[in-house]
Amino acid sequence: MKPSFRLAALTAALCVAAAAQAQLKPPATGLPARTAPAAPAPSPAATPVAPAPTAPGAISNPEAEKAGQLAAHAWLVLLDRRDWGSAWDASSAVFRQTVPLGTWMDGIPKVREPFGAMLERQPGQALYKKTLAGRPDGDYVTVHFVSRFDKNPEVVETVTTVREADGRWRVTGYTAR
Repeated sequence: MKPSFRLAALTAALCVAAAAQAQLKPPATGLPARTAPAAPAPSPAATPVAPAPTAPGAISNPEAEKAGQLAAHAWLVLLDRRDWGSAWDASSAVFRQTVPLGTWMDGIPKVREPFGAMLERQPGQALYKKTLAGRPDGDYVTVHFVSRFDKNPEVVETVTTVREADGRWRVTGYTAR
């Protein structure tokens, strides 16, 4: 398979898998946690903020959303460490069938290296769904992270996780923009 075709196949698979986008606790890195400066308290006259819009088909399930977010974050830490093989191994069966290991190992460095080193990541909205287009019904959580890298100060990473038959949440899709 030609390298340009492999990269195109990886990109297409990641985009398709993203439409289908964790219960692992993030591994302890031994590094101090980064915290954002505290936001000023809203003034009493402040207008209430409207809730974030939800995607069609999203269902409130805080427990699943938290599990999906934890698994997605742990998986992203593997990418941050450039541990591409472990990230592929920790992915869902559908992900591994869609993106062969060789394609993943050739393509993911090309996706991540332009960002540089990870500096900070903040989880954003997590959405739980029972259905995703082109996928069997199941439990899916898509999490958006706003990440800061040394070569790119704002990257939105979207990670979709699925609860597999063994009850574990695994990554089934990833995009970074």
